[in-house]
Amino acid sequence: MLTNNKLRTIIIALAATTLMACESGPSEAELEAERNRVAAAEAAEAEEARLAREAAEAKAVEVAEAKRLADLRDRAAAELDALKQKNTIYFDFDKSTIKSDFMSVLREHARYLAANPGQSIVIEGHCDSSGTPEYNIALGERRAKAIETFFTNAGVSGSQVSVVSYGEEKLAVQGTSDFAMQQNRRGVVVYQ
Repeated sequence: MLTNNKLRTIIIALAATTLMACESGPSEAELEAERNRVAAAEAAEAEEARLAREAAEAKAVEVAEAKRLADLRDRAAAELDALKQKNTIYFDFDKSTIKSDFMSVLREHARYLAANPGQSIVIEGHCDSSGTPEYNIALGERRAKAIETFFTNAGVSGSQVSVVSYGEEKLAVQGTSDFAMQQNRRGVVVYQ
């Protein structure tokens, strides 16, 4: 049997345990710690959302810039292709003076070359088959130099332009007809 002292100790322990079990909710310190934890989680979530927005905006800017550069490259390539289609300048018999008919074409080439300083060209001078080979080489060079001078005066860097004369060596049209001779008196702008 239990003694009174033991019984009293058990009853007091049972009462204390019951009181502790009935205590209502967490302490103020625990509540403050939970509020701090929630606030820190919300701040971290907000920061993560801000960083994600900034990354998305940066990516959008990067994509837009890449598209703009691609458009510029495409336009420059299209412009170059168009210029390559009209790259021949014709000269009169025994002349190295540029005809007024070709000034607008040469201005287009000059504008492109000035805007694209990394682009280089070779200007080929050609002649018909009349005259001696030596004379035709010299005349072809004068024709090519006339085009080079036009470009230089239009703002094209001299480092972009080189000149070569083929004289009568590379005829565009074989024969001695007026048409054939006219087609062979030319300067050709060749893009590298």
